[in-house]
Amino acid sequence: MRLSELHPIFYHIRIEQKRLFRSLANIKERKRFATHKELSTTFPYTCKKHQSLLKRKLGNSDPKLQENKITNLKIATSEIDDVIIKPGETFSFWQLVGKTTEAKGYIEGMQLAMGEVKTGIGGGICQLANLLYWMALHTPLIVTERHHHSFDPFPDSGRTLPFGSGASVFYNYIDLRFYNPTSQSFQIKVWVTDKHLKGAIFANEEMPYSYHIEEKNHQFLKRDGKNYRQNEIWRKTIDKVTGQMLKEELLIKNFSEVKYSIPLAPELP
Repeated sequence: MRLSELHPIFYHIRIEQKRLFRSLANIKERKRFATHKELSTTFPYTCKKHQSLLKRKLGNSDPKLQENKITNLKIATSEIDDVIIKPGETFSFWQLVGKTTEAKGYIEGMQLAMGEVKTGIGGGICQLANLLYWMALHTPLIVTERHHHSFDPFPDSGRTLPFGSGASVFYNYIDLRFYNPTSQSFQIKVWVTDKHLKGAIFANEEMPYSYHIEEKNHQFLKRDGKNYRQNEIWRKTIDKVTGQMLKEELLIKNFSEVKYSIPLAPELP
């Protein structure tokens, strides 16, 4: 058993240690983080737009937590909206959002941690990380850091994206980062409406390629009395002029424990 599992105090000490290590690494690496914003300008070329419902049925969870999530998302989106990712720069979720504290207006929301559904200040903003990651996959931006949820907590309800295509974030060492290797600049727009979290990534020059994401080999499985879910997320790069597929690549291979009842699934050896 790990020391951090023996008592909550050791767990919190370990978290603060990891946060310190990440802060020191950020200084040492001297990355060019994207911080510049252009509030009055929207780049002319659309790379990807997407939206996700703010309220979905999530098992037997308290609906109040979804209301709180909306409050948290409004604060977090304001920190990211309009940011420009210039050539050679890295987008970092936490470098822009910062620590989610009550002083900033964040409130209790749902969090997924250590294989359980919990609550915490700033909970729910993983939905923003999910949106950003999905949009980034439709651009030439290179994802340099992305973490996935270690389990599947709720049955699908209103899901529009493939299972396992999101991103988990936890200040500041579980981050979402993508790097701009091109000579173009990209602009992120994110905002909250009455029903949706919305976002778009724009470019200052027209991109020659489009990207198509698809799911393969999805299934539920059973092993040692536990339920699991697996799939693969693939991306195709398409030449806009010819329509030809230039490349197909495996992006993600998911295998996660399922925390809810599922229909009969094949037993793994």
